[in-house]
Amino acid sequence: MTASNPTPETGEHSTRGAYVTGAEFTRDTQYIEDRIVADPAATGALPAPPATGIGALGFGLSEGAEAWPVEAGRYRLVAAAACPWANRTVIVRRLLGLEDVISLGSPGPVHDVRSWTFDLDEGGRDPVLGTERLQENYFKRFPDYPRGITVPAIVDIASGGIVTNNYPQITLDFSTEWREFHRDGAPDLLPAELMEDMWPVIKRVFTEVNNGVYRCGFAGSQEAYDAAYARLWDALDWLEERLATRRFLMGGTITEADVRLFTTLARFDAVYHGHFKTNRNKLSEMDNLWGYARDLFQTPGFGDTIDFAQIKQHYYVTHEDVNPTQIVPGGPDLGNWHDAHGRERLGGEPFGDGTPPAA
Repeated sequence: MTASNPTPETGEHSTRGAYVTGAEFTRDTQYIEDRIVADPAATGALPAPPATGIGALGFGLSEGAEAWPVEAGRYRLVAAAACPWANRTVIVRRLLGLEDVISLGSPGPVHDVRSWTFDLDEGGRDPVLGTERLQENYFKRFPDYPRGITVPAIVDIASGGIVTNNYPQITLDFSTEWREFHRDGAPDLLPAELMEDMWPVIKRVFTEVNNGVYRCGFAGSQEAYDAAYARLWDALDWLEERLATRRFLMGGTITEADVRLFTTLARFDAVYHGHFKTNRNKLSEMDNLWGYARDLFQTPGFGDTIDFAQIKQHYYVTHEDVNPTQIVPGGPDLGNWHDAHGRERLGGEPFGDGTPPAA
């Protein structure tokens, strides 16, 4: 799906200067840390979570955060197909069968400095929330909200106000707090026996890969870029070696760690290789990572959430600091995502004892 108007407003609302803000890119990880939980009182009694950047399990609320009750039909997930952080939530929602429980709003791929917009919907308004810009939903709850208007965001439909945009915690809560509404055969993305080993993997994937590509792309000096480039490829080489003997990051079944890595890999050749200058080689030139990425892409719940046209429009048009002409390249050819991956030779079943989501 493409945007009806792929060029954002310019002038006072240009994104120029919003992304490259210094020598080294540093991600703002301060989010609205409210949570939607099965038992708000019990969650409120738990100790506050550590500041990890990747979410936490077994903890309560951050200082000042509120607990909202799990309730089917009450909330709307706003998640642009172009955004890797939002893409994670769409994948997990689909894998767990929460599609009829939490509705989905889909902003278009291009935005100006103010906000994501619902320009793909009829009349340019979200059909459930009635808003033109996600910014309106932030301002309904926080009129002076001072930070970026980010996706994913969960909105309370009745009030129209934002509940949370804390993307690393959202997927963890989908797996744990929303268990009552999981579909039959939903996979266990957070297997207890693997969590001790999985947290360091998730942490390294986040700091060095998910965020690493942005550290390259938004670097404001040659020295910062060179350092970011070295860190990224050190991590990708580590993953290439790890996946030589494992079908998925933690073994023979898909976990939360795979969801978090996949959304970066899906965008690598399409945008990061050129747009963010992560160009030592393409993903398609790495035997294990490329086979692994195709294995996931061809698994229900993963590739069917990817829209390469929107992904390319978002990065090349929105990031005026990096691509001031806003020209979207014609390539690369992405048909090779459907090529046979051969990862079955490593054994395992993507969903373990569970089943894939419906087509």
